[in-house]
Amino acid sequence: MDKISHNRAPPSAGPHRPLANWQPQPYPVPPELAGTATVAPDGAVEAGSWQSFTLIYTAGRFGIDDSGSIKICFRFASDQTRPQLDDPTGPGFVTVEASNSAVLEPRFDYKQNTRPWDRTLYIKVVRGFMREGDTITVRFGDRRRGSPGMRTQTFAEPFFEFHVLADPIACYHFVPVAQQPLIAIEAGPRCGWIAVLPSIVGRPETFSLRMRSEDQWGNPSGKGAVELILSASAPVEGLPAALSLAEGQATAVIEGLRPTLDGDLLIELRARGSGRLAVSNVMRVVPEIPRSRLYWADFHAQSGETIGTNAAEDYFAFARDTAFIDIVGHQGNDFQITPEFWSELDRLYQRFDEPGRFVTTPGYEWSGNTALGGDRNVFFAASGRPIRRSSHALVADHADLATDCHTANALFAALKRDGEDAITFAHVGGRYADIAVAHDIAIETAVEVHSSWGTFEWIVNDAFDLGYRVGIVANSDGHKGRPGAEGPGASLFGAYGGLTCLQLPELSRRAVFEALRARRHYATTGARVLLDVAVSFAGEAQLFAADPALGPSAHQAVVRAAMGSIVYAAADTATLAIAVSAAAPIERIEIRNGREIVAVHRPYHVDQLGRRIRVIWSGAEYRGRFRMTAWDGGAALDGNAFEHVAAVNFFNPDRPLQRDSEHALSWRSITTGNFSGFDATLRDASAGRLALETPLGKLDIPVTEIGYQPLSFSYGGLDRKLTVYRLPDVNPCLSVTIEQVISLRSDHDNPLYVSVVTEDGHQAWSSPIYAIARPDWL
Repeated sequence: MDKISHNRAPPSAGPHRPLANWQPQPYPVPPELAGTATVAPDGAVEAGSWQSFTLIYTAGRFGIDDSGSIKICFRFASDQTRPQLDDPTGPGFVTVEASNSAVLEPRFDYKQNTRPWDRTLYIKVVRGFMREGDTITVRFGDRRRGSPGMRTQTFAEPFFEFHVLADPIACYHFVPVAQQPLIAIEAGPRCGWIAVLPSIVGRPETFSLRMRSEDQWGNPSGKGAVELILSASAPVEGLPAALSLAEGQATAVIEGLRPTLDGDLLIELRARGSGRLAVSNVMRVVPEIPRSRLYWADFHAQSGETIGTNAAEDYFAFARDTAFIDIVGHQGNDFQITPEFWSELDRLYQRFDEPGRFVTTPGYEWSGNTALGGDRNVFFAASGRPIRRSSHALVADHADLATDCHTANALFAALKRDGEDAITFAHVGGRYADIAVAHDIAIETAVEVHSSWGTFEWIVNDAFDLGYRVGIVANSDGHKGRPGAEGPGASLFGAYGGLTCLQLPELSRRAVFEALRARRHYATTGARVLLDVAVSFAGEAQLFAADPALGPSAHQAVVRAAMGSIVYAAADTATLAIAVSAAAPIERIEIRNGREIVAVHRPYHVDQLGRRIRVIWSGAEYRGRFRMTAWDGGAALDGNAFEHVAAVNFFNPDRPLQRDSEHALSWRSITTGNFSGFDATLRDASAGRLALETPLGKLDIPVTEIGYQPLSFSYGGLDRKLTVYRLPDVNPCLSVTIEQVISLRSDHDNPLYVSVVTEDGHQAWSSPIYAIARPDWL
């Protein structure tokens, strides 16, 4: 019998407040004597809405001396409008005034305070002083002279804090006021839907359909009652024709469903009387109960106890009950993880770990500077393990200072010396990993190709160039408290958070570690694509149980090897078998041998091309934190017209693709190694010229020259380019099965893998199969 559940609140009964972040101490005066602060309005406001707030600081026992100051700080992760002091009619205009006419000098800086409270409005008393009871009034988004106000951050936070600190003695030593002003930032109306199915199920089994509604920024939203119409691409026993969600119900789960036919299954959500709201991911139905299944993970994100948002307890509950992922890690910056928080994380890892339902992977982010090796995600197979930090920069308790590992190589050495059952990923965030400086074959099993920070194929290529045999993962590196469902918002993050899919015989922590060590996984930009890659040889090959670079290992004779395998074959060719299924049409599959693109498969032919063209811009400025490339520009179509236009990877509602006329488009867009662009259906397939203008360059292309083979134009930086090509008017291809013969190099590794691009802008990367030269010891 089917069961329908509506999750009004997660079972953990949140929301909870994060543990307090460390502040420099001792304080110069007691917080209760440092003054008070209030904010108005102080209720709930909608994420991403335009508001005006008045904060009043009242001086405490010591007043504020001449040249003393206050700070009003916001979290690093916040993407609210930047406060500005120059344009009274512009967004984010801020005014400050003292009740006693003291002269104040304000300024805003993104990094003027201890993280995570580093976005700071600094207000200095430059003439006069303040007595107890005097006030400083700060108006954020002051509308009195024409400003539209201040746009709040785009992600929900039930305890959003205006973090106020005072320097009453004028010694530039600040103390937080005892009671911090708070508001709640909540989701807006529901406007989008996500439907999640298991990726593989046996026909004799039952399964669940899990759904959530989101506002325009990706926050789970239950605002507004709705009735959903459900339909499946093949008969499903127990699937209701309709489902009603009341006000406040952001998620729903329908259990006890049973497939009736083998093959790929999709379920579609519609609103009564209107079009499609969402289509689920593909579910593969097989005749028997499968021996292994595909499970989805976000190994890498943070909560408010470090540099993220919201409490760690709510973080784990969100991953399980709202993002509907199977496996989650928590990767706080090590130099912010206090002993108390490390113990709390350990408690949460154990509490939420339920083999067969949901798995947690204990760990942390080793956050050393790039010069010392750069960020590494550290994972332990068991709870209760010690943390080895890159430093104690924001940890006051130095009892375990001797365990610090200041370089990535020191970290690897310590993990091996102490016999830790641990693995690491090399990742790219603010600080990127330099795997030429540090890497350990036994411990570092994967590199992270994608996260909310962007797409980083360069780190995969670095690994190939250096001869490393690693898997490929993608995660969110989210800072918004939404692991497994992390949108970029409106700040430094330029992409939707990624997911890693693992093939496991069971859902357990031990199985997860075995799959990571065997590279039985693939990465996506967030879509739950089905991807299988295998290699076969004309003759016998040797499949190794471990990387032969570590020394002699067990091996067996095979003629076929699966994703992630390391094999030696005397043959000079191999046949790669690739199977892809997706909920969106498949645009292309790139078949690669390391850096080399061996072949590109498009599931359509030249004679199927129509009036639809695609324009894509991609790449990044450089490898570091401020890698964003701005592509703000426009397109003009002379001698033809745009009949229909659709944006690709425009994540920020503040920066839409604009259709200015039937001949002109304009946009504001950034990329951070990923890609954005648009599809345009032209009135005439061959008439006219297309002109493109961006800050990096201008193009003028006859429409007749836009065809099957992409036109690509490079603009320096980190693989920055504009690409233009033609597509079929309708691409119905949701599933592809192909084979490709590949020539093998005998003198070094052949990392055989694929990159898949779907028309909705998502990507997937298989972990390589390494066809290697014969090991010396074999």
